[in-house]
Amino acid sequence: MARNKYPEETVARILDVAFELFTTKGFEETSIQDIIDHLDGLSKGAIYHHFKSKEEILDVVSNRMMESTIAELRRIRDDLALSGAQKISRLLSFSSTGPALDLWNRIEPDPDPVRNARLLAIQYHDTLQITSAQFLRPVIEQGVLDGSLSCPCPQEAADILSLLANLWMVPMFAPRGTIEEFKRRVRCFATVARSLGIEFADQNVNEVMINLAGFFDDGADGEVGPSHSDACAESAATVEPPNRD
Repeated sequence: MARNKYPEETVARILDVAFELFTTKGFEETSIQDIIDHLDGLSKGAIYHHFKSKEEILDVVSNRMMESTIAELRRIRDDLALSGAQKISRLLSFSSTGPALDLWNRIEPDPDPVRNARLLAIQYHDTLQITSAQFLRPVIEQGVLDGSLSCPCPQEAADILSLLANLWMVPMFAPRGTIEEFKRRVRCFATVARSLGIEFADQNVNEVMINLAGFFDDGADGEVGPSHSDACAESAATVEPPNRD
């Protein structure tokens, strides 16, 4: 067999086709054979020469999307005209509209953390090592120095808020629930942030609700409703404990 003289072009073709299929059919409904059928003249062996599995293809596709996301996060972090508090607000807004988030929503990966342990591990790693360490923590530390934030523990706050935002507030590896359940999560996220010395305006929280409404089937009116602390207290009072019998 002749050696492929242009492996980078082959990989790019595979990724382009996989991205198109993942975002139109969904990840679970796309097979390796589907990808092959859309790659004229490319065999299954050629795909497996570059990728061990469909999951590995998804990893690389998502990493491509993350490149543009990281570029925008870096731009916000390094903007000398913004205070720490202003940067936090912009990071939150961008986190609900970024291309990587849109990709996850469109490909609909299996939400079961056991069946999708690899993706969950990648998300957890990126949340702490990239979102928190490289972007959120430096911005919180800046806010403490410039007086726009009063957070006593920037590192811990960055980790907590990153994990809540990326793995809990918009759960990719758990049932999404209803829009009302999601709203309560957003409000409680804002309450936790406030307790850590990071204040989000209702308008900022409202924007997140509207931007992420597409993750749910029952729509969203975008209203913030009660104050953050009242919403959390109300949620805790009205949600019944699970039956453990």
